[in-house]
Amino acid sequence: MINTVILILVIISFLMIITEDLIHINKAKTTLFFGTLCWILAFIFPINNNLASETTHQLNENLLEIATLWLFLMSAMTFVAYLNSKGFISALVQRILPEKISERGLMFVIAIFAFVFSSFADNVTATLVSIAVVMNLQLEVKKRLKYATLIIFSVNSGGVSLITGDVTTLMIFLENKVTISNLLILILPSFLGVLTLASLLSMKLSGEVKLAQTRIKIEKSDIIIALIFVLTISGTLLANVLFHIPPVLSFLFGLSIMFLVANLLPNKNNQDALNYIRDVEYDALLFFLGVLLLVGILKEIGVLNGFTQLYQYLPAITVNYLVGFMSYVIDNVPLTAALLKSGVDMKITEWLMLTYATGVGGSILVIGSAAGIIAMSKVKGLNFISYLRNAVYLIIAYTVGYIGVYFAANWALT
Repeated sequence: MINTVILILVIISFLMIITEDLIHINKAKTTLFFGTLCWILAFIFPINNNLASETTHQLNENLLEIATLWLFLMSAMTFVAYLNSKGFISALVQRILPEKISERGLMFVIAIFAFVFSSFADNVTATLVSIAVVMNLQLEVKKRLKYATLIIFSVNSGGVSLITGDVTTLMIFLENKVTISNLLILILPSFLGVLTLASLLSMKLSGEVKLAQTRIKIEKSDIIIALIFVLTISGTLLANVLFHIPPVLSFLFGLSIMFLVANLLPNKNNQDALNYIRDVEYDALLFFLGVLLLVGILKEIGVLNGFTQLYQYLPAITVNYLVGFMSYVIDNVPLTAALLKSGVDMKITEWLMLTYATGVGGSILVIGSAAGIIAMSKVKGLNFISYLRNAVYLIIAYTVGYIGVYFAANWALT
């Protein structure tokens, strides 16, 4: 009886996530409410007649996974919040872009920038910065929509190859399904998918674009913090590969260095660097907390066994490809969490293909990823229907990247 009640509550929660824009209730609120409620019910009405100590042990295992993810994301978001508030990111973008460029050339420049930037920053920041560049240009609405479509796909593609770039990649890595060196295999096929989409979208472009060159001054202190951020990312990757140091520990260490160094730097009209933690998007972190609590309870009541059965009937390569399409309807965080909790047994190549599918598949619909939702709120004329017009191009690009992962992984891992 309690299993059925919990399942119903989880379904209601996931429906409220999907219909967030219709019901106007933040998904962080709904997932946190239902996630904690389900676990409370598990204590009051024990699942499978578990003792309270057994349920506590199950909850503690889930909370440990959540805390690791939380602390890592909080550290990365604090760095980005600091640099973004100082205007460092915007100033850097202005220095990269030329004064004049063809519309077709700009398509590839935007693709490369969004792809690379999203590997280091979170998808929301990468999308906002990339969209801001496009919005400052005098472009026709149809052309602007093409650039916005490319940005969404590029941001999602760029994040899948590094644990700093995509939450689902981080989740799969923390479950020891892939290593950091394995994930680097995704860079080339992911980029190939982005170049494919840029080529398809730029076929009818022939004009020229002039870019504003109003330079924003970059403070030396901000350059130092940016270097610490880059060193933290590279140091985290190297420390894990060489000494198996958990990424969360290395990133927290880098964050502590940032706080100490910022305290010693000239502080003209600046707040204490520690205060930038307040600028972190805690609604996103609370959403992850709620989702992982929900998926954790689904595992305990045995619902996730259905995923395992699906992999028994179809090849993992086929199922993973379809999971990419599922991720534009179902949020990729609970989808990935469900797959990880289900105990599916796959080879490293297949886990890499799943990593790509969950990270990039949501790009096929504008509502399928955080990048799409952000872009839709910022670009006039970008909506479900207008984005759908490029669906064929998006599916082709996703498929090219997915097939590329298969060949790249088989070549690199043999």
